Amino acid sequence: MIVIMKHTHTENDILNARKIMEDGGVNVMISKGAETTILGAEGNADYIDTERLTVLPGVEKVMRVSEPFKKANRKYHPDNTKIKVGEVFIGGKDISLIAGPCSVESEEQIVGIAENVKRMGATALRGGAYKPRTSPYAFQGLKENGIELLIEAKEKTGLPIVTEIMSTDNLDLFEEKVDVIQVGARNMQNFDLLKHLGQSKKPILLKRGLSSTIEEWLMSAEYIMAGGNNNVILCERGIRTFETFTRNTLDLSAVLAVKNLSHLPVVVDPSHACGKAWMVERMAMAAVVSGADGLIIEVHNDPAHALCDGAQSITPKQFEELKGKLTPLAQCIGKNIM
Repeated sequence: MIVIMKHTHTENDILNARKIMEDGGVNVMISKGAETTILGAEGNADYIDTERLTVLPGVEKVMRVSEPFKKANRKYHPDNTKIKVGEVFIGGKDISLIAGPCSVESEEQIVGIAENVKRMGATALRGGAYKPRTSPYAFQGLKENGIELLIEAKEKTGLPIVTEIMSTDNLDLFEEKVDVIQVGARNMQNFDLLKHLGQSKKPILLKRGLSSTIEEWLMSAEYIMAGGNNNVILCERGIRTFETFTRNTLDLSAVLAVKNLSHLPVVVDPSHACGKAWMVERMAMAAVVSGADGLIIEVHNDPAHALCDGAQSITPKQFEELKGKLTPLAQCIGKNIM
């Protein structure tokens, strides 16, 4: 349930409405937007006296909300959420570019790529230290040493770092040293991990699960937000379909759907979605037109010899060319490439 207040409401009107809602056994969250103030009910709203609410002088409308996600719901929070990452915000009119290799391989590799993408306009550095791989024999990442190398790259470039957490065992390390904690597709419904991340103060980049619906994805965001951490960035990275030509199927309609349903920012990962470097440019352009708030792109200085996902990685030169094409495209839809 949400209660939409009149433009002429007073603070006393909010207090009166809140009391009636709390008397019905729910917690109340208040969202004050540029034009609208909304009171949202968290919990079972069946016992709220809606008749008393409706006749309060400051109340415009009382509405039932059918979606199970509340904190992530645009009905509860009409204005877009902007999440600060380093010196920029993800959300709003600026489109952020997060770039870097699939995995951290060495000091020379990660620092070199970081310097390149920073010079070419990236706003954050991605790189895997802990790598979830289908095969137990594949490269699993440098783990804590990889985190230290990411920090070194950050110190030399100023780029905030985005890297994936695998389990609750690493929470303290990530909380201390990582700027944006990424939850991978395979962990999207690791509810124990999501609950712990709800206690974090760091932004969470939540990737969509391999075969997850949009509602399931938003419910995973709800787990994090229910714990008190509202800094959730959603990431569309392709879903598994019957098609085998591409690694996954990039669902750009999900960007539009989520922007309609939720106030949370959405970024797109065309690299994992396609699995083919030659597709990244066009899919990144399409993502910008679809309304994405950012892109997360795999960039490697030597894709042919990458230890992980070289086939979907573009070179720094290709990243520079891509940025040049995205800038005028973003301007056509009233946005800016950071």
